[in-house]
Amino acid sequence: MTTEFNELLPVPPSGKTQIWIVGQRDEVLHVINEFTVKRIATDRSKFTPLVPAPFAAGQYMTVLVR
Repeated sequence: MTTEFNELLPVPPSGKTQIWIVGQRDEVLHVINEFTVKRIATDRSKFTPLVPAPFAAGQYMTVLVR
């Protein structure tokens, strides 16, 4: 990953674990819901907003910070 892309991340590099979810919009939303139901994430606020993936055309991404 480049330094430029690291600066775009909404969380500081503080050593927190991150789970990146990249895919089609509805697939990403499904995984967010699945993680919330299975209690991998305590609530949806743990995910960054859904944004177009800058490295994959037509794909969306979110990051779960634990």
